[in-house]
Amino acid sequence: MMDFLISWQRWIYGGVRASLLEFSQSGDLWLLAGMMATGVLFGAIHALTPGHGKTILASYVAGARSSFARAFTVSALLAATHVLTAVLIAFFASQLVERSFVGGGRAPALEMISRVTLIGIGAWLFVRAIRAKPGRKRAEGFWVALTAGLVPCPLTLFVVVAALSQGEPGAGLVFAASMLVGITLTLSAVAGLTVAGQRLFLDVALRNGATISVVSRVLDAAAGCLIMLFAGLQLLG
Repeated sequence: MMDFLISWQRWIYGGVRASLLEFSQSGDLWLLAGMMATGVLFGAIHALTPGHGKTILASYVAGARSSFARAFTVSALLAATHVLTAVLIAFFASQLVERSFVGGGRAPALEMISRVTLIGIGAWLFVRAIRAKPGRKRAEGFWVALTAGLVPCPLTLFVVVAALSQGEPGAGLVFAASMLVGITLTLSAVAGLTVAGQRLFLDVALRNGATISVVSRVLDAAAGCLIMLFAGLQLLG
């Protein structure tokens, strides 16, 4: 599976890099427009592959009793952090990254920080549920999205680095922005389905005699456990 993902990413990168080279020589804005459309499509598909925070996002949203709007906001923030981290690394800190396709554009130091912090957030949610502390602060969604998004988007990173090598930073940023749109669409779909499933669970639980307080604590504890589990597995992997 990983070999397939590496090959797929290399194929996408090759096509976009060829377009970047042609754009740097011709300045054809239609090529740039085509790259934008390609970026949205590839961003949406690319976000379906491992490493984009979908499990962390779904785990948090499932326990947050969020509205659809709130879930979509957290999704957009996670996607923005994921892409922006890649852009900043490409411009200012490329030494943090394993640059080969086999390395997958990974930033091990940031991944470590992200996953350890997520384990801490999950532990906090679980402990709060056990101690029956009511309420959920809005800032939690912000920190979950920000922390999960610290892992840079490898495809965005490779393309922005290629754009910089061709002297076309603007084109790289345009592609990154279009990738952001595509990734946000996929993550928002995941969050929306999670909210729908959570509301169905809540409705069934309340119909069978459970109270809002008990259900909230169960969801909080489950979210904390799942975030710790997935972040721990990623850390060990």
